[in-house]
Amino acid sequence: MSATVLEAGPGTVADPAPAPASVDPAAFRAAMAALAAPVTVVTCFDEDGAPRGLTASAVASLSLDPPLFLVCLDKRSSTHDVLAGAPSFRVNLMGPGNERLALQFAGPARDRFAGLRPGQGPAPVLDGAALSLSCEHHGVRDGGDHTILIGRVTAITGAADGACAAAGGLLWHQRGFAHATPVPPSS
Repeated sequence: MSATVLEAGPGTVADPAPAPASVDPAAFRAAMAALAAPVTVVTCFDEDGAPRGLTASAVASLSLDPPLFLVCLDKRSSTHDVLAGAPSFRVNLMGPGNERLALQFAGPARDRFAGLRPGQGPAPVLDGAALSLSCEHHGVRDGGDHTILIGRVTAITGAADGACAAAGGLLWHQRGFAHATPVPPSS
């Protein structure tokens, strides 16, 4: 099997050559709807200093040392190029009660910051987010119809007060919102 090698920072990563599609796209989409995913709003400033952002649920921690986080960006998004090229960005984890905000950032780009006053810093801060990860651009990778944006986490807001753990998180599950609530340890 042949492999394409992509530059990956200090080392390299082998990426197998694309194989013909073997799964019906509608079946794959339905299967992925069963996978509960955290709801986040990812924000940055564009080159003119204007706030930009979008709702993303294909997110995950990537590494503890160094602390890396990944966000998958749909290549068709009007915010794709700005986020993929931003020197820094912020991942705002949504909690219960943030459904309206998540929908606002999934809507038209011109309306995403309507009624909001994003805080300053390397990337816009959203008041009310359960948790916020401030990230420096670490790299991008191709991921089919998405770009995988990798950020090095430089600051965390909201974790110290325990509010996020107590509230649970906002999830996207079965094509709708759901709330994650921690299960108490069994005695």
